[in-house]
Amino acid sequence: MIKKINGETWKSLKFAGYEMMRNRYALSSHGRAASYKDDIYEDGKLLKGSLTSGYRTLNLRFGDKSNTIYLHREAARLFHKKKSAKQKYVIHINHNKTDNNINNLKWATQKEANEHQQNSPHKTAYKKLQVKKAKGLKLNATQVKAIKTILANPKRKLTHRQLADKFKITPMTIYRIKRGENWGSI
Repeated sequence: MIKKINGETWKSLKFAGYEMMRNRYALSSHGRAASYKDDIYEDGKLLKGSLTSGYRTLNLRFGDKSNTIYLHREAARLFHKKKSAKQKYVIHINHNKTDNNINNLKWATQKEANEHQQNSPHKTAYKKLQVKKAKGLKLNATQVKAIKTILANPKRKLTHRQLADKFKITPMTIYRIKRGENWGSI
């Protein structure tokens, strides 16, 4: 039995093989998941699910097949319309991956999702720690300044690969320095 919450609405989950399941499944506008036979409030049971990469999921099995449902994606699909076909990602506005209330979910393009992730409290805290880090680095500030000077020169002759080989780092590190992801404070 599930208690009603004012303003909460439930919508049925439909996924590959849902017709073969013993129970039916639903998601609420508050981000709650439930299984039920006939009526959510009478014979329904709230489901906690599990965590996959920090996201709340339901792992459902039917016969010899299984299905993993990411609750935030399903809640967005059920309660929010996409404004564009490019919106393929669902972001948590408050950066809390387990808060699947529909007011906290938003469809986003890849660019919007990346920008949102870069502004997360966890990411900004990590960046602050990295700036202070001094041990275990492959480059020092002088080398990074030299790399940035070379990259800024329009007449440079070294490719990213050659530059990476010269400083014994990967080309990806060169790209990250160029974009300001790594060593952005210099």
